[in-house]
Amino acid sequence: MELEAVLLERVREYESLSRWERSELGRDLRRAGLSYGEIMELIYVKKSTLATWCLEVRLSDEQIDAIKARRPTTKRGIPRNTQHKRHNEVERLRTQATLEAEHLIEDPFWVAGVSMYWAEGSKTPRRLAMANADPAALRMFRRWSECYLPPNHGWRAKLNLHAANDEPSARKWWSDQVHVPIDDFTKTYIKPDGTGHRKNHLAHGVCTLTKRKSADAFVITLAWIDFLGSRYGTLESERAAGATGSAVDS
Repeated sequence: MELEAVLLERVREYESLSRWERSELGRDLRRAGLSYGEIMELIYVKKSTLATWCLEVRLSDEQIDAIKARRPTTKRGIPRNTQHKRHNEVERLRTQATLEAEHLIEDPFWVAGVSMYWAEGSKTPRRLAMANADPAALRMFRRWSECYLPPNHGWRAKLNLHAANDEPSARKWWSDQVHVPIDDFTKTYIKPDGTGHRKNHLAHGVCTLTKRKSADAFVITLAWIDFLGSRYGTLESERAAGATGSAVDS
């Protein structure tokens, strides 16, 4: 179904919205006649949270009939598992990524990028993103992503600033540093003063760099992290490394 342009714009800015603004968006999408499943395809939210947001939203009979008409069914009229295809695709991506990692493990830049994302990257499902105050780290993240992950659909950025920061100046500075046009910056989060946190604010704040349409890239990256963890992060691998070191020392 078609959504109003204003709603679609709010969906695109979902990651930069406050908690209250996200709940309002969820309610507005429900009022527009979308099912919970359709809403969760547009924004990342758990069904239980969405149900709480929309507790007092009532659909009309026409909206309910329209949802039923859009819902895919089997020949016997039993609703299909609409996530089954995606689950299979995720498993295929993870398997392929693990096989690739067996060869990529010899590439130091690949290892450095996976390790950096493991430590600094966002773990929010379906989006590949990293927040940092150091533009060199974000440039490395971007370069690594474009070297090893699926074709790029562009980038967007978001700033976290304090009230004392100059937002236009910070946007211009980060735009130059990470090569993202100012038009591709989402709504800035500005933290008010007087919250009891540190006083030595960063001159340009913190920037979050997000790869567009990165659900597959996120799955692949987590598979690579799991691969490194199984290769080097287990107690057995630590003991093996210790035994090798002892043998060398002797």
